[in-house]
Amino acid sequence: MDSAPWYQAGLRFECSQCGDCCTGAPGFVWGNKEEIAELARQTGEENISVFEEKYVRQVGIRKSLKEFSNGDCVFFDGEERTCKVYGARPRQCRTWPFWDSNLKSPADWERTCQICPGSGRGRLHQIEEIEARRTVLKI
Repeated sequence: MDSAPWYQAGLRFECSQCGDCCTGAPGFVWGNKEEIAELARQTGEENISVFEEKYVRQVGIRKSLKEFSNGDCVFFDGEERTCKVYGARPRQCRTWPFWDSNLKSPADWERTCQICPGSGRGRLHQIEEIEARRTVLKI
């Protein structure tokens, strides 16, 4: 029995910088203590509590970045369509689109390609790189 994933030949992805993954329906962008501290440094806020009060919400035992009322990430610049903290973005953002939920089946990947203009295009990512990203965070 072959245990290799369906995407063993690799998948294409090249971020188009469209900002679509930062916008839309409400959701969660999870952050751990280290990521939140790095985001605070990136914004110039030295006091983590002040940063969290402004930009982070508690969801059960986890923390997520806040969103604008339209569902856009609090760090998304709608005019420029860019991330204000791109260099410090959380793992969840860094590993897109190679999430378990997008890789369950070819149909799930196809749905991802329909909503993300960079998915299915651009550079071919080998299975080792996909797996390294996929295992960072379970989404």
